[in-house]
Amino acid sequence: MADEEPKPLTYIPEVILKKRKSNEEWAIRRRQQLEERNLLGKQNKAFNLKTAEQYIQEHRNRELDLIHMKHRAKRRKPSLATFDSKLLFVIRIQGLVTSIVKNDMHPKTRKILHFLRLRRIFDGVLVKANEGILEMLQKVEPYIAYGYPNLKNVKELIYKKGYAMIEGQKVPLTDNNIIEQALGKHGIMCIEDLVHEIANVGPHFKEVISFLWPFALNKPEGGFQGKKKLYKEGGDAGNREDKINELISKMN
Repeated sequence: MADEEPKPLTYIPEVILKKRKSNEEWAIRRRQQLEERNLLGKQNKAFNLKTAEQYIQEHRNRELDLIHMKHRAKRRKPSLATFDSKLLFVIRIQGLVTSIVKNDMHPKTRKILHFLRLRRIFDGVLVKANEGILEMLQKVEPYIAYGYPNLKNVKELIYKKGYAMIEGQKVPLTDNNIIEQALGKHGIMCIEDLVHEIANVGPHFKEVISFLWPFALNKPEGGFQGKKKLYKEGGDAGNREDKINELISKMN
């Protein structure tokens, strides 16, 4: 009896495979977040009573953070002419705050980070470089890393970590219909249109960025130094220019 010919394997597009992997990573990360939250809840019950000295020290640290921010604001403002690209990718790398971790961030610093949509550590956002954005980045420089993302990383960020914000809900980009319904009036119908608009900082860049949820990145292998030292001085924070692409690849 002749052997039956093996049936050909079903072809699965690479985009679907990447999306499956992204969804699996998101589920794992979500489970880890829930476990960490439960652990912190238990720890908070044991450590929620702070001494008077701790409150005083935290207040001093926050005031010192404000003084440093004011000093940075007085420095010469960076010129748009010195930037090689209008597109910047900004990652929050500092400022984790819980009831059992030292809270040394002034509310004004936190307000700027929230305005930039960097509410959590390792959140990343794409922004258009203008005078207002550069001034804000300068004020919160010790808490962020930023630079010029290349086309490859912009595309991989959207395919791997891209989520839409629909009525305040985080929705995975599994269907181009989601994009068309939200941005079709601007001629943006699919993920490739999203990538093109962002990479070229097109006329509807603002609408596209508002449509996208901030990118939830992974902690890079080896982590950060934990110090608010600038990259150009041997630290992690501040402007990395095109070197930001190495960091994005590690965290995506």
